[in-house]
Amino acid sequence: MSAPLSSSALAERLLDERDLGESYVRQPQRAERHDDVSVIGCPTLEELDGKAAVGGSLDFSHSAKVSFTYVGDGGSQVSEELYSDTETRLSKGVARIFEAMNSCPTYQVLGGSTSVTVTAQKALAAQLGDEQWSQLLTFSSGGRSSIVKQTAVRTGTVVVVVAGSPGLVDAHLAKAVGKVRRTR
Repeated sequence: MSAPLSSSALAERLLDERDLGESYVRQPQRAERHDDVSVIGCPTLEELDGKAAVGGSLDFSHSAKVSFTYVGDGGSQVSEELYSDTETRLSKGVARIFEAMNSCPTYQVLGGSTSVTVTAQKALAAQLGDEQWSQLLTFSSGGRSSIVKQTAVRTGTVVVVVAGSPGLVDAHLAKAVGKVRRTR
C-alpha cells in the first residue's frame, strides 16, 4: 500500500492541454461557493450536506482540480479532480457520495433563489482501476436542461474524477487514469 500523495504531487498528474489537444482551453479556477446550497426531497443527500449534490469538492486530505472548455463543440466542458488519502477512506467516501446521489431518482437543489431539479442515474464505468463509480446527472431549471456524466476511478491511494459532457468524459477518462498511474 502506498502513501497518499500531496496536493502538489496530484497537480502534476492532472490532464493538460497537451494531453487533450489544441481544441481545449483551460478555464481559470473559481472559488467554490456552496454555503447557501440545500437539498430537498432526498434525505440521504440532505444528511451529507448540499455540496455533494452540486459537485462540490470531496472531503479528502489532498486534492487538485482542472477544468477545460472544448471549443470545437459549442463550449462543452470537462473537468478533472484528483484526490488522495488512504485506500479505505477513499473507497468509503466516494461510494457514500455516489450511493447518496443515486438513492433518490429526483431531488431539488436550492442555491440562493435558484431551484434546480436533479435526476440521477447510475451509469456503467470502464474497468480502469481498483474501483469505479459513474452516474449521469440531468440538471433542469427554467425550462432548460443539461446532462453531466461524472465518473470516479480509484487506483491505489488516488481517486480520479472526470465530469462534464458525457462524450468528453468517455474520451478522456482512460487518459486521466493512465497519467496518474504513469507518474507515480
